[in-house]
Amino acid sequence: MIIFVLILDMAEEEQLLVPLENYLKAGLHIGTKFRTEYMAPFIYKIRPDGLAVLNVQEINNRIALATQFMARYEPSEIIIGCRRENGWKAAELFSKLTGIRVMTGRYSPGMLINPDSKSFTETKLVLVVDPWPDKNIVRDANKIGIPIIACCDTNNTANDIDLVIPCNNKGKKSLGLFFYIITKEYLRLRRLGEIKATLEDFDDED
Repeated sequence: MIIFVLILDMAEEEQLLVPLENYLKAGLHIGTKFRTEYMAPFIYKIRPDGLAVLNVQEINNRIALATQFMARYEPSEIIIGCRRENGWKAAELFSKLTGIRVMTGRYSPGMLINPDSKSFTETKLVLVVDPWPDKNIVRDANKIGIPIIACCDTNNTANDIDLVIPCNNKGKKSLGLFFYIITKEYLRLRRLGEIKATLEDFDDED
């Protein structure tokens, strides 16, 4: 398994990629009532209704870490897996603005590992919205040693993931905010210009 060795400057760690209000309004920090041992270190507290609350600073730092790593790659070298329908609109806008390929819906079996497949494609980095519904692409990426970044909620396991981004990976608003941030940061770090879309453009609440 690939080990990420990226160190954020301590001053940068204390800076949020978007205002705290955006994180809270989108509910990117609100987990589920189910908690796995993998996600326990990222949980800040448990609400009276049983929902786990993730550490916002840790979410922010992990997204920053992920985008720093993504910025090492050309858009053509990254694939995003998003089988969860709540993220399709935001994922497709992310693809349009960055040029990074996004697979919404079902992953074609063998796409990463079978050269004889019509859908065969080569990539150097995979990011998935949820390692459970996106488990097939995670499995294939692991077979050939491609680094995997994954958004993981409190109910996810992460034994096959190289870099976990703790967050609410189910809500439309939370996924909209996530894709807005990684779009903005990828463009900035690659020096491709400022993002030509607003947070509201990524919001799937029509």
